[in-house]
Amino acid sequence: MGGFKKFLLRGNIVELAVAVIVGATFSGLVQALVADLITPLIGAVTGGRQPNFAEYSFTINGSRFKYGDFLNHLVTFLMVSAVVYWLVVAPMTRLVGLLDRHKEATTKQCPECLTDIPAEARRCAACTVELVPDSEKPA
Repeated sequence: MGGFKKFLLRGNIVELAVAVIVGATFSGLVQALVADLITPLIGAVTGGRQPNFAEYSFTINGSRFKYGDFLNHLVTFLMVSAVVYWLVVAPMTRLVGLLDRHKEATTKQCPECLTDIPAEARRCAACTVELVPDSEKPA
């Protein structure tokens, strides 16, 4: 029982559980945004008809292929993906870029072999060339 408790309380399991719960809630939020705002907006642009392909089908040798439902799911997927990209991915990428811009460099490139080395290094570990500190470089 102690091992099971330790397994459940490990950081990764708890973080994963939180991520699943937040993801499910966010999924509902994005689906509501698409269903309640984006789809009616498309309907307004297309003359009051909201896109609904559910009735589209064709029949071959008595077998009915309901491709309209697939089209509905495809359009929903594309809209949800676009909303997630523009409202989550793009802003987070921009934010991470802004935060990284203010970080101090911890590595630099060796001028001889172009290997990444610690910024304070005096000699390259790869090619052993002696490096001149930035403060001692001629102006």
